[in-house]
Amino acid sequence: MSALPLPSTSNEPFRVFTVLPGSTTPPAPPTVELAYHNEARGLTVYRGDSLVLLDRLITERPEGVFDMIFADPPYFLSSGGQTCRNGKRACVDKGDWDKTQGPEFVHAFNLAWLEKCRRALKPNGTIFVSGTHHVILSVGYAMQQLGFKILNDIAWQKTNPPPNLGCRCFTHSTETLLWAAKSESSKYCFNYADMKRVTGKQMQTVWRISAPGASEKTHGRHPTQKPLALLERCILAATEPGALVFDPFLGGGTSLVAAARTGRKGVGCDLDPAYAALAIRRLTDGGDSTSGLKLHT
Repeated sequence: MSALPLPSTSNEPFRVFTVLPGSTTPPAPPTVELAYHNEARGLTVYRGDSLVLLDRLITERPEGVFDMIFADPPYFLSSGGQTCRNGKRACVDKGDWDKTQGPEFVHAFNLAWLEKCRRALKPNGTIFVSGTHHVILSVGYAMQQLGFKILNDIAWQKTNPPPNLGCRCFTHSTETLLWAAKSESSKYCFNYADMKRVTGKQMQTVWRISAPGASEKTHGRHPTQKPLALLERCILAATEPGALVFDPFLGGGTSLVAAARTGRKGVGCDLDPAYAALAIRRLTDGGDSTSGLKLHT
């Protein structure tokens, strides 16, 4: 796969991540730049606003580009609360990109990026979106508004959830993944036999998978990093070898690592230069990208 073209930075009407909540500073035009490309492995990382990248791809390839999209959008949880990290209390805030301006703001954002992702999917493409209750209900409604066909809601059950510090509600031990086809008429891929081989029987929609351990964080840590086992299962279930996977919120790059390990190609984009650099380290330094760890399903 040749390098995807760099997008235009002009006339972009939606700049959620460019303006910080409460800021009066005029926003700078959103930009995207190519940060890493490996032609032989079919892996590309962009640094910048994925909505700008998607706009350019949609313009140049209106018939669709990607076979599958995996998206782990902001959960908008950074509100000054407490969490547990390495057995100690820590602030839950992850960055300005995770701060909310209210439910209308969150839903408008989800509609915007999902609409662009839908147009960037090939006619038979599918999308996985992960999230907690803070965002996934909006995602599901937006999918219905935009014409996706929701195929499954999958519960990722964490075998090692963080402790319940507040003791005022049930322990948060699951996240939801919504799997959807581009449209009702999509002839989407589902590798039923491969999924059945994982457990020896029909795979159900509750997946017990541990959160990422130290072996998956040798090159750095992302606050919402997903386990390789989760991404590999999604990719193996919904694509054929050689398929092109896209991640608009790349974070630490797990989706591209999983794509490489399963014989697929991948494109990712992240606004934060530090996280884009982390993804590139994972793809180029060996470690957990192409060697060492056994393929998880």
